[in-house]
Amino acid sequence: MVRRRVLVSGRVQGVFFRDTCQRVAEENGVTGWVRNLPDGRVEAVFEGPADAVGHLVDWTRHGPRHARVDQIDVRAEAPERLGTFVIR
Repeated sequence: MVRRRVLVSGRVQGVFFRDTCQRVAEENGVTGWVRNLPDGRVEAVFEGPADAVGHLVDWTRHGPRHARVDQIDVRAEAPERLGTFVIR
């Protein structure tokens, strides 16, 4: 079990980033959450098996079809054993 916090910069709000992120997380058995930040970035936390979390982190490098990801920042954290994936 690993946990990663990801901050995504670019055109990532208003392009179904959060909805698509939740779908991809659920398809890969990853728990956590995703939310828009007031500064235009998206923040997400992913928890689960290392390979599944790695897949989600890789997904955030491009996001959904209409997104334009300029940069991601990834930080490892201690897992909290979250039970679901939610949009905040």
